[in-house]
Parts: sequence; C-alpha cells; structure tokens
Amino acid sequence: MIFDTHTHLNFFEFDKDRDELIKKLIDSKIGIINVGTNFKSSEKAINIANQYEEVFASVGFHPENIAYDFFKSKECFLKEEQFLEDGFDYEKYKELAKSKKVVAIGECGLDYYHKPKGVKGFEEIQKKVFIKQLDLAKELDLPIILHCRNAFDDTYEILSKRRNKGVLHCFTGTKEDAERFTTLGFYFGINGIIFRTDMEEAIKSIPLNKILLETDSPYLSPPMFEERNNPLSLRHTIKEISRIKGVSVKEIEEITFQNTKDLFNI
Repeated sequence: MIFDTHTHLNFFEFDKDRDELIKKLIDSKIGIINVGTNFKSSEKAINIANQYEEVFASVGFHPENIAYDFFKSKECFLKEEQFLEDGFDYEKYKELAKSKKVVAIGECGLDYYHKPKGVKGFEEIQKKVFIKQLDLAKELDLPIILHCRNAFDDTYEILSKRRNKGVLHCFTGTKEDAERFTTLGFYFGINGIIFRTDMEEAIKSIPLNKILLETDSPYLSPPMFEERNNPLSLRHTIKEISRIKGVSVKEIEEITFQNTKDLFNI
C-alpha cells in the first residue's frame, strides 16, 4: 500500500466524482489524508474520512485564508475551502480535531509569497495564527502539516524553540533547508513540484526515513498526468524519487508507507 499524505479531495474540484475516485484509489491500494485549509474544509475532510477506512483527515487553517482587516468586507472567495476567517478559533478547531479520523493539525504555517496589498505586518499576524495551531497540535499530541513558502527562516526559528513533530508539505527548500529541518526531526512531503523545480540535491540530502509521498491534489500535477491532479499520480512521483535516490520503487513505497504510519499513527 502507498499513501498520499496531503491531498484535497475535500475541495470542490472533486464534488462530481469524489466517491468514484476514492473507490478507485482503494482498489489501487492508495490511502489518503484529506487536508483542511479552514474550518469548513476541515469539517468536510472529516465527513469524507468517516465513510472510508483508508481515508483520514487533518484539521487546519491555511495562512492564505486569514481575513486581514483589509479583506473582511470583500466577498471575493466563493468556494467553501477558500472562505476567509477572522483569526484562529482555538476551541472550535479543538473540538473538530477530536474526531478519531483526524491524524494531524494543518495545513498551517507561513506564506510570504503573496503579500496582501494594504496589509502591514501580515507576517506577524501569520505567526500568531501558526503558533496557536502548534499549541493545539501539542495539546492533542498530533503532528503538524506545515505550509512554508518563502518563509523557511521564520518557520525554522519558531519550530526550533518548540517540540512539535510534523512534515514540511510540498517541500521546495534547499539542501541546507532540508538538513536543518532534519535536525528538528521533521519529515518532508514530496510531490509533483519536483518535475517543475530542480530539487535533486535537496532530495538526495533527505534521509529515506524522512520522506513522505503527497500530491497536493488538485494542484501540482506531474507533466505526464491529467491537469486536475489526484492521488493516482503518486506512481510518477515515486519513480522520480527512486531515480534521484538510486533505490528501487518498491523500497520507496515500503519506506514511505512506514514513515506515514510512524508520523500519523495510522
């Protein structure tokens, strides 16, 4: 069995054929973790997970869904997974995360790529929301699923002072980034972005027992796969990791599956 540790089959792109796709994944021996990005998408991830033994969920608040004061009056996000929220409601998310199918807190973290116009100090706002989720993960003894884009230094600084465990989702850092987060015990989520970015040196430096498979579906589809990504594309990513690491496909499958069980207690 292999595991997609970060997918968004809870997103609207899969509303029409979600059940059909999940049954196909089960037949293909592919398990999944549907990842929440706000309260509604986290709730939806749990509802889906409750229907299938091989499907799990995470509960989290993505930094791009923070309702900065500048955006509060703007109804520009229509899909439920894109609804903006005014801060992180700790108790509300805590109650949601008590579900037996929840295996992580996230997607949470820092994203400095999109700098919201008219918002000053957005980095500090993101840090406060991030730290609250780290606290929740620690309280519930759950790993975190980290979103880190253009913010490796601040992310490392925060995590180096804590004892959270987790995975850097969609890792795009350098070899040096991989090495310093490895010292903190973190795992690294590898997906189709490796076909778009030169990640060879970084991936070579990551120990096999710290690699997790993911797709970030419906995004980051490998070039040889359909435009709307889904967990069936994992086979392409596995082959590429196998080539870079110089080990067999079977070994990548076995080790990453064990890594998934170790981190998420699945």
